[in-house]
Amino acid sequence: MLTITRLDIADARILIAGARAKSEEIGVPMCIAITDEGGNLIAFERMDGGKVTSATIAIDKSFTASAAKKPTHEYGDASQPGAPAYGINAALGGRLMVVGGGLPVIVDGEVVGAIGVSSGTPMQDREVAQAGIDHFLASR
Repeated sequence: MLTITRLDIADARILIAGARAKSEEIGVPMCIAITDEGGNLIAFERMDGGKVTSATIAIDKSFTASAAKKPTHEYGDASQPGAPAYGINAALGGRLMVVGGGLPVIVDGEVVGAIGVSSGTPMQDREVAQAGIDHFLASR
């Protein structure tokens, strides 16, 4: 039998609040998704002005970071032609994201879920996702 630690809806709201604050600070409205440790969606927000096409991308970034237990940007170089994971972005029906903006949420050394952010550049998405995590960890 396993004992699983995972994010709950209250945690998701804290993550989204931190990400939203950073998004407002940089002036880029975002789509923000929170998943549990298995990649299942807990909460989602598309800020006013967040790109409609970014909704699915944010959810899939969070899914990837949760399920793979690593940041999505780490797949970027590894998935290029000639690299060891070339083509991995087509895995899982195309849900596996290889651009920045998906980060696992780690508590006591365990991945308990993830945050996925989309609508800005990959660097802006990463920055906003990290702000969500920083806000969450500071609230614990």
